Amino acid sequence: MQGKLIYGFGGILIGLVAGFFAANSLNREAVTAPSSLSAADTGTSLSPNPNNTGSQLGGMQADVTQTLEKAEKEPNNFAAQMLAGDMYAQIGKFDKAIEFYKRGIALNGENLQANVVLANALFDSQRFEEAEVYYSKALQIDPRNVNALTDLGTTFVERKQPDYDRAILEYKKALQIDPKSSTTIYYLGISHLRKGERQEAERTLTELEQLGAASELVTRLRQNITQGSAIQ
Repeated sequence: MQGKLIYGFGGILIGLVAGFFAANSLNREAVTAPSSLSAADTGTSLSPNPNNTGSQLGGMQADVTQTLEKAEKEPNNFAAQMLAGDMYAQIGKFDKAIEFYKRGIALNGENLQANVVLANALFDSQRFEEAEVYYSKALQIDPRNVNALTDLGTTFVERKQPDYDRAILEYKKALQIDPKSSTTIYYLGISHLRKGERQEAERTLTELEQLGAASELVTRLRQNITQGSAIQ
C-alpha cells in the first residue's frame, strides 16, 4: 500500500469539485456499458444550486477533503477506499483511482462491483491487459454479467496486438445471455470489421438496426462500415 497522496489535498480540491459538477449526471459512455460506484453513493447532492453556489462549493470541498482523509486514515475501510477511488475516476485521474480501488480489492477481493470499477479504470487508462484480469475476476463471481463480458471482449479489441477471435467469443457469450444487448452487438460488428469480415459486420448492423434504427450505435457502426474502417 502506498503512503500519502501524491497530490496534496488542497491542490486537487478545485479539480475534484469541478469534475463532480461536470460528471455527476454522466455514466461511462454507453458503448462500454459500465457499472460504477458513483458519487451518488455519498448521499450528498452534487447538483449546483444557482442561488447558493458558493456555499455548496465550499461544502463539497469539505466533503472531498473528508473523504480522502478518511481513506488515508482508515486503510482497512473498504468503502472509504472505493469511494476515494471513485472520486478520482470521476475527474479522469485514473492512476489515483486505480491506487485506491486496488486498496479496496486487497480488503475484499470477492466484491463484484470493486472488480468491475477497477477494471473500468484500467480500461480507461488503456491498460487493457490488466483490465482483462479484473473483468475475468468479476466473471468468476458473476459469470452472467453481460457488461463485464462485453468489456472483457473489448480489451482484446483495443490492445496493441488485438485478438479479434477472442473478442468475438466473449461477445457471443454475452449475447447468449442477452441477445438484445445493443452495446455487445455494436462491438461484435466492430470486431468483424477490424478483422476484415465486412459481410459479417453488415449482418451485425442489420441486427442492431432491428433493435433500434435511430440508435447512436447504429449510426456509428454504419459510418464505420461505410468508411471501410473501425475508427470509433
